[in-house]
Amino acid sequence: MSTPTGPVRLRDEMVAGPGGAMTDGLADITAEYTGAEETCTLTGSPVPVPPNGLRALHDQALTAVRAGQAAEAPRT
Repeated sequence: MSTPTGPVRLRDEMVAGPGGAMTDGLADITAEYTGAEETCTLTGSPVPVPPNGLRALHDQALTAVRAGQAAEAPRT
């Protein structure tokens, strides 16, 4: 298995839960509404990649946004 040498982008389509997701002007964990052309940065981002890796952080972010309730970037 090879290790990426540049930035890695993970992308999924999903529906945010009631209350949506909080966003601010930082970078790294972003959300894009279906059909939208712009992305919004989640509040609390950037966050460090946890020891269990980028995929784990991505999955945590998806879980948070799907739940809604003004979701923010996961704190690991």
